[in-house]
Amino acid sequence: MLQLKQQQYKPVYFLYGEESYYIDKVTDYIEDNVLDEAGKSFDQVVLYGRDLAEAGIAEAVMQARGFAMMGGYKVVIVREAQMIKKWQALEAYIAAPQPQSILVIAFKGEKSLPKLPNSPNVAVMQSTPLKDWQVAGWITRYIDNWNKEQRAKNKDEQVTIDPKVTQILADNLGTNLQQIVLSLEKLVNGRPAGVSTIDAALVERNIGISKDFNGFELQDALINADAVKANRIVRYFASSKDHPIQKELPTLFTFFANLMIYHYLPNKQDERSVAAALKINPFVVKNYARASQRFSAGKTFRIVSYFRETDARSKGIGTGSATEIDLWKELIYKILH
Repeated sequence: MLQLKQQQYKPVYFLYGEESYYIDKVTDYIEDNVLDEAGKSFDQVVLYGRDLAEAGIAEAVMQARGFAMMGGYKVVIVREAQMIKKWQALEAYIAAPQPQSILVIAFKGEKSLPKLPNSPNVAVMQSTPLKDWQVAGWITRYIDNWNKEQRAKNKDEQVTIDPKVTQILADNLGTNLQQIVLSLEKLVNGRPAGVSTIDAALVERNIGISKDFNGFELQDALINADAVKANRIVRYFASSKDHPIQKELPTLFTFFANLMIYHYLPNKQDERSVAAALKINPFVVKNYARASQRFSAGKTFRIVSYFRETDARSKGIGTGSATEIDLWKELIYKILH
């Protein structure tokens, strides 16, 4: 993106991967910024893979070989390129592109990728999905970048986000960046006038994640051996279609699996090294320190086995007549006793 913003363009951009967010972001930036409005009318072409599916990439290449009518760049964008079947014309074009053209190919996925030559004429970007443990850090960077953009526009407005809220969002929003961004935009844009902090109450009001009944609060209740709070949360989970046990178990399981690793880390004093070893937000390292006092390594090992058993039973293996709330209550009891 930096080279694009500096107007240092490549003849061909091939953007691909399972995560569509960055593919769309780069494609949209080129579509919106390379040409002015007059230039877009004459020298920008947007094609779609469904229309080129049988004919192949040759039509886009033909467009890219044309000259710009306004004397600047000719921009040819191919969206949803994963639907294209024939790619033979692309390799020859990359070898000898039209120097005043920019051909952008947005290929969502990684199946049936065309073979691309190793050439300085093509910029290749792979967009991979986030891992669960990367989401909290990504949310923090998004807010930081939003603040930087505000400063660049000479606006004084800045936003902060409670680290606890960052973790709650990470535990509940999944790894789809489009959905994460939509939720963050709701939080940033939906703040009451004069409010600069994104807190748990704002999250509950704007995107519906309860500030009291969520995985982070359940984890906290278990660390504190608060059986009443833990059972209140799992009753809420069991009564809500938004919190099926198969959705909530993995986050809690990951915490205890990481706690097992934490017990054997050689340097527990350095929060950053612990966070790096466990691939977690540094904010939650203190929770592992507290939990290690509550649950020994041996107990943690048994808890991990309880999760595996509960997971199997939640999928119908040896469940008998146990309901979802029965499975939750039994798991909570075993963890705390």
